[in-house]
Amino acid sequence: MGVTDPAGPVMDRDEVDRALARLGAEHEAIETSLLALQDHAGRRLLEGADLTGVTKERWTSAEAAITLLWTYFDAYADALRSAREIRARRRWSSREDLVELTELLRGDSVTVAGSATATANAPTLHGGSGKLSERFSLVTLVDRMNELYAGSLDMVVAADAVWSALPARIDLLSAELQRTRKLAHSVGVRPGEHPAGDDLERITRTLTSLREQVISDPLAFWVPTQGSSAPGGGRPDTTVYDRQARALEDVRREIDAVLTVRQDAEARLVKLRDVLSRADRTLAEARTARGEVLAKIAATEVPVVSGPPTALQEQLATAAEYRRHAQWHRLSPLLESLEQKAEDELLRARESLTAVTAPLAVRAELRGRLDAYKAKVSRHGLAEDSLLVERYDAARRMLWSAPCDLRVAEQAVLRYQHAAAELLRAPRVPKQDGSEEGRGETYS
Repeated sequence: MGVTDPAGPVMDRDEVDRALARLGAEHEAIETSLLALQDHAGRRLLEGADLTGVTKERWTSAEAAITLLWTYFDAYADALRSAREIRARRRWSSREDLVELTELLRGDSVTVAGSATATANAPTLHGGSGKLSERFSLVTLVDRMNELYAGSLDMVVAADAVWSALPARIDLLSAELQRTRKLAHSVGVRPGEHPAGDDLERITRTLTSLREQVISDPLAFWVPTQGSSAPGGGRPDTTVYDRQARALEDVRREIDAVLTVRQDAEARLVKLRDVLSRADRTLAEARTARGEVLAKIAATEVPVVSGPPTALQEQLATAAEYRRHAQWHRLSPLLESLEQKAEDELLRARESLTAVTAPLAVRAELRGRLDAYKAKVSRHGLAEDSLLVERYDAARRMLWSAPCDLRVAEQAVLRYQHAAAELLRAPRVPKQDGSEEGRGETYS
């Protein structure tokens, strides 16, 4: 939609012809724009919609503005037609014709009935309230039409953009929601029984309400672009929709976890039974070992071994019951908790066995050390040394008798080690028969 030249002195014939050509092109452009607005899908939807809120208020104003636009356009077309008729009177326009044309083309020559502007909800150029008529120049009238057209088109484009974007996305998300609800129901995720079931109900209510609001008040979901003067500059506000889409994705992940539980529940239960069985066997071994330690090791404090974890066995039975009744949403968190507790129990049982058998390990280490030194002195031909034989026998009696005093036995082993070390450090001299005695080669 264009802008005509400002007023000036009396126009000559060429100026009039150029102005009429420009006004004719402008008339066609304005008419094309108005017809496009009239046929705009958004405008047709607004006409038939049950609107509320800010959209209802703005559409009431826009509808009146569109009506006023056509009134202004008709007045503009009449003025243009009159100017063309005056110009067509004669090939060479007279001075009177040129004065009349100048007034018509540049002056406040266009009269619009006051009733049209008074009854319209759209704002008029001079307020218009109570006036029987208003007069405009063609320039002012075009500016006024441009203003009304831009405001109406902005409102129509914004509403249409929201309606084109959000309802379809909401419908797609709602369809996905319904599929998710069916899947959730099949694995026992229901409202009141599982948090994800409650979330699905909340998302359903929110999407239903959101769609109703978008349909009745689309402009409530429109974010204008700051600083933009173009009609329809902005974007749909998808904040609420995006939040529900993320919430539904979270629910789908939760249901996937429950489905995974359903698929491998039996294997996980078997593994749990195995872990708890190993823990029981380890504890039983620890209790047996404790009795052996108390019988074979003297003056030793042996830690008490606890009984089997009955609480975990009861929870395992509950998990098996959940599986039999397909209560996957309850089985999922219980299995995760049990798996961690079972591993902790097995670790505790192993630590208990290690603590109980520590004295036996010490005795075994002393026995091994004693035999290792005996083998070493034997390689050097010192096994028959009377002192070593005496100390070896003493240490061996202590280590292979029950109950064994580990502190006394360790001292006996140390005495044997020291004696062996002294002999191995002593220099030896080879005898005539090839054996060694006295000074000579040093062994270590």
